[in-house]
Amino acid sequence: MPTKTKLQLWELRAEFALRLATLYGNEVPAYNTLVDVSREVNEDFISKNGKEAERLGSIQRVTAERHGAIRVGSAKELAQAARLFAAFGMYPVGFYDLRDASKSSVPVVSTAFRPVDAGELAKNPFRVFTSMLTHDDRRFFDEETQKLIESFIEARTLFSDELLALADKARAQKELGLVQATRLLDLATAAFELSRKPVDHDWYFRLERISAVAADIGGVPSTHINHLTPRVLDIDDLYARMEARGIAMIDEIQGPPNWEGPDVLLRQTSFRALAEERNFRYPDGGIRPGSLRVRFGEVEQRGIALTRHGRDIYDRMVADVDTRLAEAPPGATRVEVAEQVWRKNLPDSEKELALQGVGYFTYRVAAPRQSIAQPSASLRELVEAGVLIPEPIVYEDFLPRSAAGIFQSNLSDDGSRDDEQLGTPYDIDRLSEVLGSKIFDPNDLYAAQQSESLKEAGRQLRITITS
Repeated sequence: MPTKTKLQLWELRAEFALRLATLYGNEVPAYNTLVDVSREVNEDFISKNGKEAERLGSIQRVTAERHGAIRVGSAKELAQAARLFAAFGMYPVGFYDLRDASKSSVPVVSTAFRPVDAGELAKNPFRVFTSMLTHDDRRFFDEETQKLIESFIEARTLFSDELLALADKARAQKELGLVQATRLLDLATAAFELSRKPVDHDWYFRLERISAVAADIGGVPSTHINHLTPRVLDIDDLYARMEARGIAMIDEIQGPPNWEGPDVLLRQTSFRALAEERNFRYPDGGIRPGSLRVRFGEVEQRGIALTRHGRDIYDRMVADVDTRLAEAPPGATRVEVAEQVWRKNLPDSEKELALQGVGYFTYRVAAPRQSIAQPSASLRELVEAGVLIPEPIVYEDFLPRSAAGIFQSNLSDDGSRDDEQLGTPYDIDRLSEVLGSKIFDPNDLYAAQQSESLKEAGRQLRITITS
C-alpha cells in the first residue's frame, strides 16, 4: 500500500490489482505457478531479444499487467460493477457477444472495464472482462427458468451500499484519503472472494444442464474472480513450459497463429479448470461436500491493434481458416491452416501494416529532425524517407471468439440451446442503455491516439501530412 495521505485513481487501481492477485493466488494456487512461469518466459525473452522485445510495452508494464474476469447476473449488477470500477479509473470499453462465438451454450454479453487514456494505461493497465447473463434469451432459458433466475439474482447483493458510496466518492474526487482508500480496497477485494456459503445443489445443476456459465453466474450467492490473466511476450514458450511442469493446458492457443510476421490483436490460452471443493445444500436440508470446475488460469500475449480495415481482413481470414480446415485432410490443425492464411493476407512487416492502414500506430519525428521543403507530404513518403518512425499501438481489448473458445475448452459439456428460438438482440448501444453509461468503442480510442500523434508530427515538421 502506498504511504501517502491520498491515493489517485491509478494508485487505487494498481493496489486493487495486487490485492486481487493475492486473493486469487490463495484460492487457486496453480495461478501462482502460472505467474512464476510467465515471469521466467518474459525474462528469457528480454534476454534473447533485447530492447526490441519491449516494442509493445516495457518489461515493467508487461510483468505487472493483469486482466481479470467476473460474471454478473443482471443489468442492475452490471451497472453497480461499473460504479465500482470507475473508482479505479476503469471504464467500459468494447462489446462482446459470446452467445454465437462458439457451439457451446455461453449465454452472456460482455464489456471490459479498463483505463481509456494512454497515459493511464502506461501507469497501470488493469482490466476486468465483465460478462452479463442474458437470462431473457429464449434460445437458452424458458419463461419459468428466466423468472427463477431473476428472483435468485434480485435476492442477492454483490456490492454493499458502503462500497458503492466510497466508489462514487473516489470517482467524483479523482482520489481518496488513505483511510477511505483502505476501506474501499478492503470492501472491493472482499466482493470478489469466493463465497463459502452452501450452494443450492438442485438449482445449480438445473442451470448447469443448460450452461455451466449460467450456473456459475445464477446458481451461486455472489460473484468471484473467474480468472486473472498475466501477460507474456512468448505464449508458445509459456504453453510448453506449463505442460513440462505437468499442468494440463487447453488443446490450443486461441487467436492469431504464431507466424513470422507482426503479432496482432491477442493470443490467449489457459490451464484447464481445476476441481474446487464446495458445500452443497440438498432438498432435505442437509449440507454435504462436493466440487465444481469453473475457474481456470488464463494467460495472454498482446499484439498490435488493428484498424477497422484490418479487423475486416482478420474476420475474413478467420472465416477462411474455418472453411479450409473443414476441407483439410485428417490431422491438419487450425494453427497450421491459419499460418498459411496469414501469409497470404496480412502484411509481413510493421511498416506495411502501418502504411496499408491495417494496424494502428503512433508516429514519432526522427531525430535529428529533417527539414521538409514542401508544405505537405504523404505518410508513406515521410515513413519511407525515415522522417517519421511508426510505433505500434498495443491492442488493449479482447476477441469474442477467443474468449468463448477458452470458456468452451474449460466446460465439461456444451450445455443446451434451441436455435429455433429468436435470441435477444444486443449490440454496443443496447448494452450501453443497460449499463446506464456510454461504452467506448475501442476503435475510436485507437484512432484518436494515432490521429493526435500525426497532428503533433505535422506541427513539429510544419507541414500537412496526407494519407
